[in-house]
Amino acid sequence: MQPVARTRIKICGLTRPEHVALAGELGVDAVGFVCCESSPRFVPPERLGLLADELAPFVTPVLLFVNAARERIEEALRAVPHALLQFHGDESPADCARFGRAYLRAVAMAEGVDLLDWERRFPTAAALLADAPGAAFGGGGRVFDWSRLPGVERRSRPLILAGGLDASNVGAAIRAARPRGVDVSSGVEAERGIKSEALMREFVAAVRAADGVS
Repeated sequence: MQPVARTRIKICGLTRPEHVALAGELGVDAVGFVCCESSPRFVPPERLGLLADELAPFVTPVLLFVNAARERIEEALRAVPHALLQFHGDESPADCARFGRAYLRAVAMAEGVDLLDWERRFPTAAALLADAPGAAFGGGGRVFDWSRLPGVERRSRPLILAGGLDASNVGAAIRAARPRGVDVSSGVEAERGIKSEALMREFVAAVRAADGVS
């Protein structure tokens, strides 16, 4: 598995239309909408369509769930029919695949967790998202030890790196883990649940600098 030339960028936990639009302007690859009610970044089903209307062409919407009922997921998919799914709870491989959609499977990189075991358990995942342990739905602002990730030559599934990333450390994270993409939430927030335009710009610039792209 060879490293890619450009690290993909996902900004998660967007709650305002203007920030969805800005993500498109900045060339972000994907934006995440949190569909978990306990999160400060929760987007109710009736607002999902409003946010999705601001998506730029070729920007992928991602709907994040934690042990959600099937009906809740189907309701969200009706609002954003072309969305990719992201699962952060105790969902089984069958739970993740039952909707016939591409999905990301989050892995909390606690002590003793082997990402390669998760690859074997979730062979149908579009990618695995390695996150810091302890955050039920991401955005906790915590970094885990990237050296615990298997080398890129050992991986069989694309890796998305999350967990405490911001403009100051994402370059080091990319060099250490060589992920297919990076996922940021709290690292680009002005306050909990509200993104900062300036921090979004700085994060994208830092990723591009790490890739050697102006």
